Formats: sequence, structure tokens, C-alpha cells
Amino acid sequence: MSVRSSLLAILDQGACYGYQLRAEFDRRTGSTWPLNVGQIYNTLERLERDGLVEKGDVDEQGHVYWQITDAGSAEVREWLAAPVERAQGTRDELAIKLAVAATLPGVDLTAVIQTQRRASLRQLQELNRAKYAGASPDGPEELAWSLVVDSMIFAAEAEARWLDHTEQRLAQHPRRTMGLELSTETPKRGRPARSEATEAVR
Repeated sequence: MSVRSSLLAILDQGACYGYQLRAEFDRRTGSTWPLNVGQIYNTLERLERDGLVEKGDVDEQGHVYWQITDAGSAEVREWLAAPVERAQGTRDELAIKLAVAATLPGVDLTAVIQTQRRASLRQLQELNRAKYAGASPDGPEELAWSLVVDSMIFAAEAEARWLDHTEQRLAQHPRRTMGLELSTETPKRGRPARSEATEAVR
């Protein structure tokens, strides 16, 4: 939804053709999430289908300009006014990997965590060393870039802290009590009952 809504918000500033729209998206996100042209046009076609944009003028080079409709402008206002709703439940690959690994007999979970910590800290160092390469270091494009990079830095720092926390929690449990053998019970049909903790993250 963020790509769709971001492209729509850019079009709310004025009509653009496909390559121009991609360049504008890159400018406003610090080129941290590059989009290919095919993705741009696929999104534009869906927006047109939904009545949010429409094809406009064609210039001498054959560029087809896309322009926003009144319904599209209304959706942009709604998007900007609404909070971002995080995905329900946890599907974080690292969290699932460690949760499963913690129940596997014979797995050296400390080694798994240390390997991940090294990778996370390496990414954090690279982010902290990153420098803006644009022409205007004090302009709005640099600000957009720094906002995105700051978000990635905070996420990497949080991951490193969570790994420390996980290692401390696991140290409180002897490995012999953590392994889960395959269950001999016949699974019941349907979804498993949700715990209160599971409901809290939905």
C-alpha cells in the first residue's frame, strides 16, 4: 500500500509520466527503495482501474502523462491522515527462526544468535557510515534520505537489543529442558486456539 499511496500522493502534486514518477519516488525516499518501471506501470493501471488516476496528455516524445482524479486526491488525504497499521501477528523471519531453533534438540542456539548479531551489527555500521551522495546536502532530498536511513538505523539497533534480550532469556533455561520432540498426538482440525498474548499482537 505504501508504494501505491506514495505514487498517488506524488501525482496529487501534478501529472507525471512513468519514468518521471519513478524518479520523483526516488527523490522523495532517498533512493533507498528503488522501483522498476514495470512496477510503476502496473500500479498505475490498478489505480486507473480503481478510478483514482486517468491518462492525460501525450507529449512530443510520446510520454503519456497520468493525472489524479478527485477520488484519488481524497484517498491521498485519507492516507496522510491515517496511522500506519502494522501487519497483524508476527511473521518476522528472524523471530520465527529463533523460536523454532530454540525447540530443536542439539541446536547451538548461542551460535545462531551470535551469527545474527554479527550480521546485524555489520549492517548497523554500514548504515552509520552512509553518506548522502546528492547534489544538495542541506536540501529536502537529503532530509528525505536521512529520515529513511534513520528509520533503518533504529530498526537495526532494536534488533541488536532484542538479540541480547533473547540470549539472556535463553541463558535462564537449561538446554535439556527446551527441546521439543515430535508430538505423538493427532492434531485437531481447524486453527489452534489463540492465547491472550497472540491476540495482543493482532
